[in-house]
Amino acid sequence: MTAAGTVRSLVAVVACLALSACDMLGSGSTRQLPPPIPVVPTAPSPKSMAAATYYAQVQQLLLSQGMLRTDGGEGIPVSARALTDNFMRIALYDEYRRGTGGFVREETESRLRRWEAPIRVGVRFGPSVAPDRQATDRARIASFVARLSQITGHPMSVDDRNPNFFVYVVSEDEREALGPVVNATLRGLSPTDVAGITAMPRSTYCVVYAMAEGNSGAYTRAFAVIRAEHPDLLRLSCLHEEMTQGLGLPNDSPRARPSIFNDDEEFALLTDQDEMMLRILYSAELRPGMSAAEARPIVETLARRMTGGDS
Repeated sequence: MTAAGTVRSLVAVVACLALSACDMLGSGSTRQLPPPIPVVPTAPSPKSMAAATYYAQVQQLLLSQGMLRTDGGEGIPVSARALTDNFMRIALYDEYRRGTGGFVREETESRLRRWEAPIRVGVRFGPSVAPDRQATDRARIASFVARLSQITGHPMSVDDRNPNFFVYVVSEDEREALGPVVNATLRGLSPTDVAGITAMPRSTYCVVYAMAEGNSGAYTRAFAVIRAEHPDLLRLSCLHEEMTQGLGLPNDSPRARPSIFNDDEEFALLTDQDEMMLRILYSAELRPGMSAAEARPIVETLARRMTGGDS
């Protein structure tokens, strides 16, 4: 595997088909929180230490290649046409489709999805994550949540008491034991879906699942997993991508530049174009459940307004 070609994220948008599953996905006000992560020794295991060494090497290789940029895409112009095309590809298509045995990698046209209810982000750490590391991650997540809320105009907050968007920072061993937690949080997933987290391959840096009720396109719950073994910048990059994709930008596109929604890892953090796509997504002129054909003329108008031109 070459680091620059690594697939970082899997966004699985699960439409509730079973009534029992949909009934469990209300606002969360009476829903019992998932059980805690099983207790494990706080010292990192040999497996976790090996993963930490590996991802440190991945980050160093990417940096040596000029990747993981943090400048927001400075100096890279974005036209109205490019912004429109990139938004349509990233917001109205999925990386994966749901097959009989779980999610299969196949880009398919979908419908516009986003949150309608306020987003309450709950942060969960495995026992192996040191207190000082937890404090840093919490501060970064809180800052990014505030930034996303400002960009989108959508209410978002950190709320560990009654979350509907879960962020788990866990080691290899803790992630492999997350099955009961995933099942309790996102009911209706198949064993293969759950294995997308518990058996996450090394080439997947982090993951988010977001769930919508029926065909409404309105997200009600999300579950992101960040590897505790990641070094600082790769860890922050995962937080940016997974939390942003969990808002309703589920696909990646090799044509999107500058953007974190591009698997070439050129950009580590949210770019100026990514911010524009978020503003489009949460524009009052769009609504969840729209088809690509319905959304495109509105997106074109918004893109021209944001970029100041047609070219």
